[in-house]
Amino acid sequence: MRKLVYFVASTLDGFIAAPDGSFGFFPFSVDSDLARHIQAEYPETLPTAFRQALGFDTAPNRVFDTVVMGRGTYEPALQEGITSPYRHLRQYVFSRSMAPLDPEVEVVADDPAEFVRALKREDGKDVWLCGGGQLAGVLWREIDELVVKLNPLAAGDGIPLARRAFDPTLLTLRSAQPMADGVVLLHYTR
Repeated sequence: MRKLVYFVASTLDGFIAAPDGSFGFFPFSVDSDLARHIQAEYPETLPTAFRQALGFDTAPNRVFDTVVMGRGTYEPALQEGITSPYRHLRQYVFSRSMAPLDPEVEVVADDPAEFVRALKREDGKDVWLCGGGQLAGVLWREIDELVVKLNPLAAGDGIPLARRAFDPTLLTLRSAQPMADGVVLLHYTR
């Protein structure tokens, strides 16, 4: 059975984006340890255009073959004129009001938890929960693994890692990998 993996960048104070949904404040360099790690271990989590610019657009998907995201996570790509940000993955956007904009991206108005449970029963690689915080909150009980790129900065406000009701959940730390640029890659399982 496939797993739902929430692979996401976060600030020390638990925010994955600014209040307006932007995430450009996260320091990221293609020459960083984190970028090299992502290219080696999670190449499919980089948008297709980024993969092409870095010259590894034909690299095989190592961990994921499917990505799910909320509308707020999808919209920054749309603002840049990109309707299919992860062409190398099956793409699903959860929204009750958005019309489909690209045949490669399926807009899903159904219950996200039920839909993800069906995806997890399919054969294939794992399913990547790309974001955002509201969808992560709805899918919290379906998340099998949480991989956090913990950045050495505090935002003060923004979109939380998972917007959900108080419900303490103990996870097991599988690994912690510090990077030279101060990012710590934290891998948790249920």
